[in-house]
Amino acid sequence: MSASRHVRSLWTAPTVHDDALGSIRRLNADDFPLLERMSIKRMLLAPGSIREPHWHANANELGYVLAGSVLITIVGNADAVITLRVRAGEMFHIDSGALHAIENVGDDSAELVIVFSHERPQDFSLHAAFGAMSDAVLGNTYDVDAVAFSTLPRDTGSPYLVKRSGPSVVPDGADRADPHRFAIEAQSPPVDFQYGQARVSRTQFWPALRNLSMYSLRIADDGMREPHWHPETAELGYVHRGQARMSILDPDGSVDTYLLQPGDMYFIPRAYPHQIEVLGDDVHFLVFFDQPTPGDVGYRLAATAFAPGVLAATFGVDAAALPTFPRTTHDPLIVARRNALDPV
Repeated sequence: MSASRHVRSLWTAPTVHDDALGSIRRLNADDFPLLERMSIKRMLLAPGSIREPHWHANANELGYVLAGSVLITIVGNADAVITLRVRAGEMFHIDSGALHAIENVGDDSAELVIVFSHERPQDFSLHAAFGAMSDAVLGNTYDVDAVAFSTLPRDTGSPYLVKRSGPSVVPDGADRADPHRFAIEAQSPPVDFQYGQARVSRTQFWPALRNLSMYSLRIADDGMREPHWHPETAELGYVHRGQARMSILDPDGSVDTYLLQPGDMYFIPRAYPHQIEVLGDDVHFLVFFDQPTPGDVGYRLAATAFAPGVLAATFGVDAAALPTFPRTTHDPLIVARRNALDPV
């Protein structure tokens, strides 16, 4: 199959940072022009490494920890200072403009996938913010002599990843319940079949969400994500495990069918119909949306919403030639695969 305009590999995406401290790879609209209202990063942090304190001027942030344990410190509105530990299988949400740092406090490398609510997020670092101000201004701010800052190297660049000085310090209360953290993999899946499950982070379960949400989607080889579309909701997916095939219908009538493997990400604009088939044993997708509560319209419900006469006219056949559509009042989201896969 030829390369798809809907797919990129996040593992080989443009590099923001790469050294012994870790790496950050990014896909935004500069690299992937199809993106709207969403972009994505994959971050690897070596033990003791820190994603320096920073904030995003135009985007909320939704992250999923795939491996390791990180400590996140957030400085937000109304003098709020929050420190929380986020482990593998957990998520975090950070509001646009909130200062935050991500520190690997484990003994192994940490891996994170982070999605932003803008196709071109704008970042400011605390390093650059200090570099923009004079010694006198900083001295006045902290009520000390200006000379106190004369030995502090400053510029308006950003090192992105820095090395912690000394051992990690995890404050008491870092594991307490907090609205910025969500243990999605501990959730009893709202969609649960023998052939697939979906655990969901949306405002119904995580009220802190703004502009973004995510489904942790697992499908076995005998299941399929039914054809569907999301009204007013774009979809950005990341393949954590497994191989799959997707097909998307574009408004010009063309059908884009492509294969997915670990490390790939795909983007589906709002209301484009698509589906997911499993190739191999099973798949695990992180499926992000640009709404805090994504909406779905599935083929299964769509066909049974209309009278047989309407469907017969639509397909240009007699009503007797129509398949027997099972009566459906709620889309199942995941369906059983009773038929053999079409040739790849």
